[in-house]
Amino acid sequence: MPISFKLSFYTAILALLSFHQVQSQRITRDELKDTIFPSFSIYKDTYFITGVPTHTGISKETADAKYQISFKQLMTRHTLPFNTQLFITYTQKAFWDVYAFSRPFQEVNFNPGIGLGKPLFNNDDKLVGLTEFKIEHESNGRDSIYSRSWNSISLSYHTRISKKTLLSIKTWFPFSYKSDNPELIKYIGYGEINLVHNISNDLQLELNAKKGNQWNWKGSLRSRLIYSIAKRTNQYIMLEWFNGYGENLIAFDKYRSMLRIGYIIRSTDLQLLKPAQLR
Repeated sequence: MPISFKLSFYTAILALLSFHQVQSQRITRDELKDTIFPSFSIYKDTYFITGVPTHTGISKETADAKYQISFKQLMTRHTLPFNTQLFITYTQKAFWDVYAFSRPFQEVNFNPGIGLGKPLFNNDDKLVGLTEFKIEHESNGRDSIYSRSWNSISLSYHTRISKKTLLSIKTWFPFSYKSDNPELIKYIGYGEINLVHNISNDLQLELNAKKGNQWNWKGSLRSRLIYSIAKRTNQYIMLEWFNGYGENLIAFDKYRSMLRIGYIIRSTDLQLLKPAQLR
């Protein structure tokens, strides 16, 4: 874990140093006004992947499948005060023991939310970032000792820090979680950093890091290699390695290292931040 977090930290620093290269090729305020945002769209990536652990033995009980569906719905086409837009989101992530007897679901996490989105412009009226302010709930829909849930108020910022690299930073203030899982924040902390880098026109590298709020290495690093299977589409083949804690709610305090591969439909929410040739 320490080496993984150091690698993600150095990657972020190198990306930030190249920030001065990205001031051109940005979309302008007037161009954004002419852009038609879809009323209904994919919010987070939608995927189906399957794989095996790397921290323990491989068997029908330890191999699994993971899938996610996620959407976003604009509540109104009208711009609200402070140039914001109101939207709702829903994300559902499931862990399926598809190779075990009777193929039970290990865990399903439900994540609805409501938020305000706002574009940010520089002095030249060029788009430099997108922000989101959200209220979210996440739970596994179970009761008794298996119940896991938490709520949060979150703020996200997305920007392009080089011609081929997007940076997303999200921080959250958790509330109403201590009755179900009071130790959760020790493992997921108060925020996350996500980097997406276009290695080539067909290949992307994505890094996501979280750090718990304790002076230890509890947290997580998720890395992805994403390969385009067709031009002008948002469909890809993805290789994912998750290493750390908090991948799901039921076992957030259990260390996991999972290598999975499968099919992904990428969200297009941040396409406006990319240069025209990469959209």
